[in-house]
Amino acid sequence: MVIKMPIITKQGLPVNKILREEKIQILEGLEEGNNNNLIQIAILNLMPLKEDTELQLLRKLATSGKSIKVTFFNVISYVGKNTNPEHIKRFYSTFEEIKEKTFDGLIITGAPVEQMNFEDVIYWNELTKIMEWSKEHAKSTLYICWGAQAGLYYHYGIDKELIDKKKFGIFEHHILQKDSKLLNELQDGFKAPHSRHTTVRKEDIEKHSELNIISDSDEAGVFMIENPAKKQIFITGHLEYAVDTLDKEYKRDLSKGLAIDIPKNYYKDDNPSEMPMFTWKENGDKVYSNWVNFYLAK
Repeated sequence: MVIKMPIITKQGLPVNKILREEKIQILEGLEEGNNNNLIQIAILNLMPLKEDTELQLLRKLATSGKSIKVTFFNVISYVGKNTNPEHIKRFYSTFEEIKEKTFDGLIITGAPVEQMNFEDVIYWNELTKIMEWSKEHAKSTLYICWGAQAGLYYHYGIDKELIDKKKFGIFEHHILQKDSKLLNELQDGFKAPHSRHTTVRKEDIEKHSELNIISDSDEAGVFMIENPAKKQIFITGHLEYAVDTLDKEYKRDLSKGLAIDIPKNYYKDDNPSEMPMFTWKENGDKVYSNWVNFYLAK
């Protein structure tokens, strides 16, 4: 039985109301002087729908059974159009405000810029400073989707490449390194979502002896890469996604007249009028709990 411990956020964060309704213990506005026994996690949220991502990640971190203080921060070289600027001003720090601090964990999310060259992304220079900073200021860094591709490119020179058709849906994954603590209690064939137009090649990763591919998929390719010495983790999919995230994305693209296939292995009988099947929830819970307990816990 997991003992529920609180997630600490800034006072008034809107998603806290939803989390409390889900029986997740939330504390707000805890001062620095009271944080000695907390696990400190910074989250660089690059996703366009900030509050959706906040909710997804806080849900996953809450499964760890640890007391965690979360600091959301953002880049200043780009202002997104999908989140109220007042929300960012009130609930997000800037890199300048936190760069002198150290954190147990850092999460760098995905972003909807994957078809651009890394150097053409408007905040690329700012992001590289954050990734360099992470080497000394975070015990472990978790990179998600485009964030994983950006991390592999910056730290190891591994480029992404476009794929013919968007990888979109729920796919089964193999466990390649059973001794990886990140995969503790997962079973071979576990499912996880992907939503991307690009990939990283297995042969490019294997050129780097310090990197271990710990999970892959016959359909979706490389999934989890780890540098055990530096405690860097790169996940090319979205184990944090809520049950309806792909549904929203699919229907959004349809409404825009974009060419989009039905997400694979997602709706019952592949029928978009049916409810999505939440086949990866426990897998996401386990991976995030494993990260906190085996990589961050003091």
